Amino acid sequence: MSEKLDPKELKILSDILALVLEDQPGQASNALEAIRNRARRNAMTGGALKNLFVAIAPNPPPRKPRARSTAGTANSTGDSAASRQRIMSLTEDLRRLDLDLRTSRARVEALRAELHQTQAARAEAQSQLYAARRIRRPVQMPMIFLACIVGALLGIAATQLVHSVIDVPRPDNSIYLR
Repeated sequence: MSEKLDPKELKILSDILALVLEDQPGQASNALEAIRNRARRNAMTGGALKNLFVAIAPNPPPRKPRARSTAGTANSTGDSAASRQRIMSLTEDLRRLDLDLRTSRARVEALRAELHQTQAARAEAQSQLYAARRIRRPVQMPMIFLACIVGALLGIAATQLVHSVIDVPRPDNSIYLR
């Protein structure tokens, strides 16, 4: 079905449905048969008709004001016209606010979904960070141990070098050999 409802089709449908509710059984059965024929011609199922009514319920198409002839004074006609105009403006405001509410709810849902995705990405990044830290620690311990051994060997070698460079007079051991 199209997004925009055809006002003529809606008018015909409403007239036929009004006839269904008539007290005369002949008119009601004829109206039901007309609905069936129209549905077959438009390839419309009962579910599609139900969806049409569901779509119309929250967003009824704008009504065209009809001129009614009343036997009241001109002042009461002016008051009723002003009242109708006020009702129409309030109805339009209500429709607009309802649309804004739906838009806001959809936006909130989209932002909520984005928040959940962001939280999931943050948790994944954090778990990867912890895993990377755990992997580095075992590598650091052998490096520290190796550095200590190399430092000790360098210290011993440096000590030997210092002792060999500084010529300390050796005691004469020939005395003990006589």
